[in-house]
Amino acid sequence: MNELTSLERRAMAKISTPGGGMLIVAADQRNGMKAVMKDAPGGADSITVDGLADAKSDLLRHLGNAAPAILLDPEVALPRVVDDGTLGRDTGLVVGMDASGFATENGLKRTRYVEGMSARKVRDLGGDAAKMLWYLRADRRDEEAVVLDDIARLVKECEAEGVLLIVEILTYQLDGETDEEYAAVFPSLIEGAAELSVAAGAKVLKLQYAGSADGCSAVTAAAQGVPWAVLSAGVDHETFVVQVRTAVECGARGAMAGRSLWKDSLSISSETREDRLTGLALPRLLELEAVIDGVLAGPVGASRR
Repeated sequence: MNELTSLERRAMAKISTPGGGMLIVAADQRNGMKAVMKDAPGGADSITVDGLADAKSDLLRHLGNAAPAILLDPEVALPRVVDDGTLGRDTGLVVGMDASGFATENGLKRTRYVEGMSARKVRDLGGDAAKMLWYLRADRRDEEAVVLDDIARLVKECEAEGVLLIVEILTYQLDGETDEEYAAVFPSLIEGAAELSVAAGAKVLKLQYAGSADGCSAVTAAAQGVPWAVLSAGVDHETFVVQVRTAVECGARGAMAGRSLWKDSLSISSETREDRLTGLALPRLLELEAVIDGVLAGPVGASRR
């Protein structure tokens, strides 16, 4: 297991529930967040940076501050919500380092950093932790060495700055790969991603749902004690609750929930956002917390701790 430093342990506690589970509201999306604001008269492209920043502030004010932590981006939301006091004093801040979109290299996806981002910049923005996304196909290990080298480099950089790094891995379907072929290897790709990331030094992981209890158990074994959280990937809330319960029962530490919480709560109207975030999204967040802490407090969680 890749051990946390004292500062990283403090950050881990900051982003965790009273029961010790990770629970972070993911709000670092840019284009994806615009896309769900379906009442914009001119469509998603008409939403300005300031308009999106206003929506993120409301999302934090009416939802994120009720969670242990929120994940935000340095292109739209930060440092505004820190400087104007919207971020609650008890809410952990996870700073997303990845830019929107990706590059392609020999058919493989390559992530990009927001310009100027570094572990020091995360600290300067007031972050308790950083999150970086990498795309990875574990069945193409030799070609993914550049990705694993970058993970190792950033883990060391963040450790030197006292910043906890959450390593997010997304696997994906290759060009020419059929849906059936991808579905057949998907669980093993998640398991392989955990194994390779931990070997590169990752100390906390954010991963896709592996499809079943057996798949989640395999991921937990591959992670070798490194805590991992399951991401929502835009599924509906009811589906995500089942996935989170299964994942935590099989060794996951918690969840990072984005669109499953708020995709039907955002609007160009601040009043509508408040109504929906408090009436729809907040109860979902509280349900997730109850599920995570309930499982961790039970016989399965008790035996794991």
